[in-house]
Amino acid sequence: MEVTLGVSNRHVHLNLEDFKILFGEDQELEVKKALVQPEQFASNKTVIVKTEKSELKNVRVLGPIRNYTQVEISKTDAYQLGIHPPVRDSGDLEGAEEVEIVGPNGSIKKKSAIIATRHLHLTEQMRKEYGLEDVEEVSVEKIGEKGVVFKNVKLKVQDKSALELHLDTDDANGSLLKTGDTLTVIK
Repeated sequence: MEVTLGVSNRHVHLNLEDFKILFGEDQELEVKKALVQPEQFASNKTVIVKTEKSELKNVRVLGPIRNYTQVEISKTDAYQLGIHPPVRDSGDLEGAEEVEIVGPNGSIKKKSAIIATRHLHLTEQMRKEYGLEDVEEVSVEKIGEKGVVFKNVKLKVQDKSALELHLDTDDANGSLLKTGDTLTVIK
């Protein structure tokens, strides 16, 4: 089974309350660019993610508005910020590191920083078509100059989903991978 890669750069998901604090009551999250996943988009808004040690500027806010606030970074970003966030599924903030998120209208401090798990987006129908009904994780392989097998790739099954593998920038860069590359799923 072949899958297309989407490299996930650092980004922020915001709940409505935090969005209003950062950007103001009269602001809305507007689409800058649609993402491959249905109804998901890169917005026209960016924030600064800060710790006592350092900061990351121009961190993109992704939409739509969520029911949680989360900062997804790579391990390299974490080193720069001087924090040790856990690897988690999106929305699972157990043990998340505290960071300050700064917008043009205000800032918030929250335990919200994680490193996202490697995951494969698909629908239940796709899961059945590819014989993955009893599987929660797969491995994914890329042959090439820096060939690699990524283990512990979680299946993210949703009603509305495009078949797409998500790796963070550290995983991708270390293997000379880029968005649009094709990898092979291994059960």
